[in-house]
Amino acid sequence: MLKQWESLSEGSTLNLDEFISNLVFNADGLIPAIAQQHDSKEVLMMAWMNEKSLRETLATQQVCYWSRSRQTYWRKGESSGHRQLLKSMRADCDGDALLLLVDQEGPACHTNRRDCFYYDVNEQGVTVVSSEDAGLA
Repeated sequence: MLKQWESLSEGSTLNLDEFISNLVFNADGLIPAIAQQHDSKEVLMMAWMNEKSLRETLATQQVCYWSRSRQTYWRKGESSGHRQLLKSMRADCDGDALLLLVDQEGPACHTNRRDCFYYDVNEQGVTVVSSEDAGLA
């Protein structure tokens, strides 16, 4: 969807509304958003955003997702205090995924692990590579 902008040079600017209207949301109006710690580049989690949560995140700099299980907005850290403060939002070249560079306060995972990617999967099997409360250190 972003094909028309592929040849733009570094530093070019685009209209935000036009850009968002060219993002690829799925049939439920959602786009995957990967949260990454801005300074260490550690991948923390993946969640879903709709247009409203995306715009709220940009406006407040507090990351807001759409919870598919609860069918409501999920402002990361609202109940746990483990907030994600937006440093930068990026879209991939196809406009079908977002990368959120964040400052994660406390663990990102609901299991109290630093990140949600704690299953190491290979041809021999699966190993858990971090413990609960690992995100609290």
